[in-house]
Amino acid sequence: MENILFTVFDILNFVLLVFLWWFTVKQYKSLPQVIPIHFDFDGKADNFGNKKYAFLMPAVLTGLYFLFAYVVRSPESSNYPVEITEANKNAQFLIMEIFVRWLFLLITLIFLNGQDYMFRYSKDEKAKPRFAVSSTLFSVIGSLIVLFIFVGVFK
Repeated sequence: MENILFTVFDILNFVLLVFLWWFTVKQYKSLPQVIPIHFDFDGKADNFGNKKYAFLMPAVLTGLYFLFAYVVRSPESSNYPVEITEANKNAQFLIMEIFVRWLFLLITLIFLNGQDYMFRYSKDEKAKPRFAVSSTLFSVIGSLIVLFIFVGVFK
């Protein structure tokens, strides 16, 4: 069952990464020469750059994809909040493999939301992000809380 779950996560994460690249390439021609590249906490652009910066988020996410893939493929190389013993090794590795895939999914959705907002804001300064930054950050923080609970339970 866990292999099916891992496969679904891996396919979904890869498809979302490809979708971010596709979305960026598709929107690139319609972007103005200067686009917002940074936003303050109120959602207003406070830094602008050349439209080539549109490829920064997909490039960073691709790097993260390979980093996360390495961590998932070699769980013994990761840092754990508990000591890994023969008794808890399988449970801790399973928790880590699920969490890393889940975390990458959340990060990908955050990047997609940011890229979409950047493109829409570059055409209309009254555009709003589809999801609030606070809700995306709370999803990551909430996931970390759940992770530490599971790690503690299966110590």
